[in-house]
Amino acid sequence: MNKVRDKLIIFDTTLRDGEQSPGAGMSASDKLRIAKKLEFLGVDVIEAGFAAASPGDFEAVCAIAKSIRNSTVCSLARAKVEDVRKAGEAIAAAPRRRIHTFIATSTLHMEKKLQMTPEQVIARAVEAIRVAKEYTDDIEFSCEDASRSEPEFLYRIIEAAIREGATTINIPDTVGYALPSQFGHFIKDLREHVYNADQAVWSVHCHNDLGLALANSLSGVIHGGARQVECSINGLGERAGNCALEELVMAVKTRNDYFNLGVDINTQQLVPASKLVSSITGFPIQPNKAIVGANAFAHASGIHQDGVLKSKETYEIMTPESVGWKSNRMVLGKLSGRSAFRQRVRELAIPTKSETEIDEAFARFKDLADRKSEIFDEDIQSLFDTRNVVQQAIQFVSLKQSSETGQRPQAEVVYMDHGEERVGRADGNGPVDATFRAIESCAKSGAELLLFSINALTSGAESQGEVTVRLTLGGRVVNGNGSDPDILAASAKAYLDALNKLTNQAERTNPQFGQEPTP
Repeated sequence: MNKVRDKLIIFDTTLRDGEQSPGAGMSASDKLRIAKKLEFLGVDVIEAGFAAASPGDFEAVCAIAKSIRNSTVCSLARAKVEDVRKAGEAIAAAPRRRIHTFIATSTLHMEKKLQMTPEQVIARAVEAIRVAKEYTDDIEFSCEDASRSEPEFLYRIIEAAIREGATTINIPDTVGYALPSQFGHFIKDLREHVYNADQAVWSVHCHNDLGLALANSLSGVIHGGARQVECSINGLGERAGNCALEELVMAVKTRNDYFNLGVDINTQQLVPASKLVSSITGFPIQPNKAIVGANAFAHASGIHQDGVLKSKETYEIMTPESVGWKSNRMVLGKLSGRSAFRQRVRELAIPTKSETEIDEAFARFKDLADRKSEIFDEDIQSLFDTRNVVQQAIQFVSLKQSSETGQRPQAEVVYMDHGEERVGRADGNGPVDATFRAIESCAKSGAELLLFSINALTSGAESQGEVTVRLTLGGRVVNGNGSDPDILAASAKAYLDALNKLTNQAERTNPQFGQEPTP
């Protein structure tokens, strides 16, 4: 292990690979909110998207490049000249900018997917890097499916990439095939056989198909000498996901006696970042999720509770506060004033454009406080999660429900559709089914319901319910989110939110139906 304390570069791909999770598509405004949170978190490199994927992705990367000043803004690009130029144009406004280009290197991918010879693949990679140099000196090259590639071919293509100007070499375990005992030594072997290896930073990007993404990433760092790890908030990503940023960071920080690496992450923002991504994507955080799960610092066993009461170190290897949990999370109530509310919004790092936006959220806060005695941080966040509702063409107005044992539940939903009031009525197998059928009696969208998920924003019977509805129509998959102390009203809001996204042609097609899979 190196005696010198090196820096571990944190490369976040929540906005790119994370968005490839089925149903996790994000709007441009959603991406910008997450990017600002990632910058506040201290992420070194933000992979803002795949600029060539769609006009919407291009605009989102452009917006992030214009807003982010402290982190490097990166765009992915296939090893195609047109992709690289799109990426270069999209990141042009960023003070720190990177182009991340890739091509498959395994025999399987080259023969079956690319239908190219090894020599053609090397030529394509070199050409992409040559074009990328017209836009930036910070160029990353990835060997897709590297963990299943022939080492001798990797030596050749990596040497050519560095010789042409690549400054970061990324070795992905694209399909989560690697094992920790092998992967680190695989990286070490590559670095030892590539003659110009010392001219680039080495990086790893591990997928979680076998649940080994974090272990493989750490092996790549400690045994392979990698000094960049590509990861995502909550481990979001293609199929089973990626290495989770929060787990990686806390592993390195908690066991720095072993890793001896510097990580420039504000760990107290890990939980807020996790909750923001969960709220936007509609993917709930499992209770036993490491670091950010609701049970991560909970103790149920009598033996554990006794130990923690005597000394927290007996069963806690890090403090809840160090990752962003609060011991007393109720901060505001109906008697709180605008100044206290504004201060808490700032503490939560919620981006706001004006005092008017804060005033509007404060009015919603007062309304919520009249219905809910305890207001938590998650409640405050949800007030701003609804900021785009006024811009939506379809808006929830009211809900009337009738439910009785032995009788089919009935629902009446009133909503505005492009300025016109719609009133839908229907019965169903349950109150939620009746609510959705009532909406569809007017909307007649033809969409298929893929997912209905309820998550309590906070603890207790008064908690706001957060509902996620996933709809599909014509090859598009969208998530709708809604929150309300009334779970049926939250369900109606979530369904209408999903319909808004389906009818908005500016929304991108979900990645799993569009571009080819990426590293």
